[in-house]
Amino acid sequence: MKTFLFLATILIPLLGFSNDHKAEFKVYGACGMCETRIENAAKSVDGVTTADWNRETKMLTIEYDTEKVSLDDVHKKIAEAGHDTDKVRAKDKVYNGLPACCHYERPSNK
Repeated sequence: MKTFLFLATILIPLLGFSNDHKAEFKVYGACGMCETRIENAAKSVDGVTTADWNRETKMLTIEYDTEKVSLDDVHKKIAEAGHDTDKVRAKDKVYNGLPACCHYERPSNK
């Protein structure tokens, strides 16, 4: 029995069980500066390990640790940087402070 417990404690972590999850959601932006800002905002949240925003599809893909961060935290941080997500709208003052090339067509349903 001791051998089984010992092997289980060694093998389970090696099998890749982790709290890392992948998620994808829409983030509005327009240019390369937006891409940098969006990805940096997402990665600044403790627990987010990767962030990749696609300018054409407006989709952000992240990998994150579910024990450290919730998706809502990531949405809020991106909105604080001036970019609307499919869940959180950036404050008008922050959006208006973005460079002109970063002004995207804001969704009207927010």
